[in-house]
Amino acid sequence: MKIRTNCFLAKAAALALCVLTALGAVSCAGSEESSSNTPVSESLTETSAAVTDPAETSGVTTVGTEPAASAESAKPEPQLPDSPLPDYSFSGNWAFYAEGENKTADLFIIAPTVNSVDSYNSEFGDNEVRSNIYFSVRSSKGIYDTDARVFSPFYEQCSMKVYNELAPEEREPYLRFAYRDVSEAFRYYLEHENKGRPIILAGFSQGADMCYRLLKEYFGDEELYSRLVACYAIGWACTEEMTKQYPQIRMAEGQYDTGCVISYECEAELVDDSLVCPKGTKMLSINPLNWKRDPTPADKSLNKGACFYDSYGGISSEMPGLCGCYVDPERGTLKVTDIAVEDYPTYLAGQMQGVYHTYDLVFFYRNLQENVKDRLEAYLTAAEKAA
Repeated sequence: MKIRTNCFLAKAAALALCVLTALGAVSCAGSEESSSNTPVSESLTETSAAVTDPAETSGVTTVGTEPAASAESAKPEPQLPDSPLPDYSFSGNWAFYAEGENKTADLFIIAPTVNSVDSYNSEFGDNEVRSNIYFSVRSSKGIYDTDARVFSPFYEQCSMKVYNELAPEEREPYLRFAYRDVSEAFRYYLEHENKGRPIILAGFSQGADMCYRLLKEYFGDEELYSRLVACYAIGWACTEEMTKQYPQIRMAEGQYDTGCVISYECEAELVDDSLVCPKGTKMLSINPLNWKRDPTPADKSLNKGACFYDSYGGISSEMPGLCGCYVDPERGTLKVTDIAVEDYPTYLAGQMQGVYHTYDLVFFYRNLQENVKDRLEAYLTAAEKAA
């Protein structure tokens, strides 16, 4: 698939597409390929296009099953799309399908929010959203895919409208609808492609939310959990409540442990409230520079490279030693030091400056990349000893 892209407003705007807003919209080569009915097994293109997801074990409910409410308390029914589950045996339903040869592990990576359409979920056939998904995954998969085949589904993700207009509890029907696609894609991948291979899960922002849902639905199974190298669910809160309710959601405690979650959310020291970590709440984080959970500061000299993307998803510039960081003992967020707030604008509606959500992956790109290699090596060493 040929992808056309527009140039970004600036280096920070280039990052923003990879997060919760599509500042640098990209467009697909055409709708013909994106509606392809060619089975994956027969035609694997370099990039593909489309979506889907399940219901039963993912907790997807049918609209109208809630108890009747009084006229005063009645809320509008969720405005969910009327679309069937996509068929992930078709190449058009994937941004990346089994990309990479002679790789040891598999990467299942889920795109963040990349659309700002005036509906709560993107449409199955929206070529602009598909293109944005392709671009955002292309720009971040380099962190994870050194020794892993890449699988990344298109899905009817939530738009910024969900986060900007709805309270957390009101967002859930739309997030569940988006997840049904992700779950269906993962089910297809497990049944047709995994064949016992080690799995790396990765997602940023909404993609991280989808990763937690996959962990809840699928990885309570001990045999499948044994294949999990790690889950990089960055830019969405992992909480103590989640880890207590779902033992398979286990935060990383160091640099080399496996079967764990790597999560954090970047912000300036002055920030005390954000979409990802609202005021008065606490999330769980690990420091990507020193791999500690406690507030021990990590000096910027430990930062092996912040990487900024060009309009094609490649690295346009790299800045070793850009910033340091520490885990905030009160909020659990990752406080970023040594940079000026005004140099890294938020770009997210309703968020105060100093919310560095847009830069969660970018600031620590090379350290994350190295850590994926470390954890995969640790996983393979342990598996070899157990054999």
